[in-house]
Amino acid sequence: MSQDHDQDIHDHADEHAHEHEHEDHHGPLAELVTLRDWLRYAVTRFNRAGCYYGHGLQDAYDEAVYLLLHTLSLPLDRLEPFLDACIPGDERVELLDVIEKRATERLPAAYITGEAWLGDFRFNVDKRVIIPRSYFAELLEEGFAPWINDPEEVQLAMDMCTGSGCLAILMAHAFPNAHIVAVDISQDALDVAAANVAAYGLEDRITLVKSDGFSNVPQQRFDFILSNPPYVTQESMDNLPSEYLHEPGIALGSGEDGLDLVRQLLKDAPNYLAEDGLIAIEVGHNRDLVEAAFPHLAPTWLSTEQAEDKIFLLDAFQLQS
Repeated sequence: MSQDHDQDIHDHADEHAHEHEHEDHHGPLAELVTLRDWLRYAVTRFNRAGCYYGHGLQDAYDEAVYLLLHTLSLPLDRLEPFLDACIPGDERVELLDVIEKRATERLPAAYITGEAWLGDFRFNVDKRVIIPRSYFAELLEEGFAPWINDPEEVQLAMDMCTGSGCLAILMAHAFPNAHIVAVDISQDALDVAAANVAAYGLEDRITLVKSDGFSNVPQQRFDFILSNPPYVTQESMDNLPSEYLHEPGIALGSGEDGLDLVRQLLKDAPNYLAEDGLIAIEVGHNRDLVEAAFPHLAPTWLSTEQAEDKIFLLDAFQLQS
């Protein structure tokens, strides 16, 4: 390494130090006193940076509230009592660092905090897995009624493309007598899933399987298979907001129309479904693409309070006909 390069690094470090000295007197570290001040600053910073919100939080305000409360180790559902609390200097440094990570690096909030939530369920996440977000979460709160009449009768269920293991864990709670097989092609993802499964004490009820689709899944007949597979079209992959570029691409895109894996799953599923079994697949905004790709199928499109026609449902007979 050249002396000139060493000097450049030294000069840059001096500049960085001077910047912080300046901030100590005139910047946010000095001028932002209360949590209310920091919340206003964070929202403005995120808006001006053009941050994108598609990982469970709705807008700059929601993301700022979550990041600030988490960083300060405050209850995530109690903002009001703390709005006018004064923030000590060391905590201001932490807040500024988190805000800048979100605004400058365009890191999704979940990768900054190392956690994501689906309803009341918390999951550990990092860049080895996509951030949990699925319309299945709402449906599983009700035991997937009315399509599953009695959740207690489900004995064997599958979460295909489990990622962090979040849906497998929700299934274990929704179907109290079921064993869950959670499948993913990525060993990194399965390592994250294993930690989450252990955190919920479900090692005896959830089996993790490394497999490309059904290829390495032992032959079994499942009462219920759900999948939130990669389904982003190539055009959308080419134009993803920066936040999504931190996620593993293999968990997002699946061919030109986003349905390459869906095709394989529907082809193989009849070999794994029980006689009266069901399979449900989440495809986001791709209903038109699904109907164009599978004109012979007549799936039931499911709706939740949050969205319509993002998940389709088929029974074993439909797949065989």
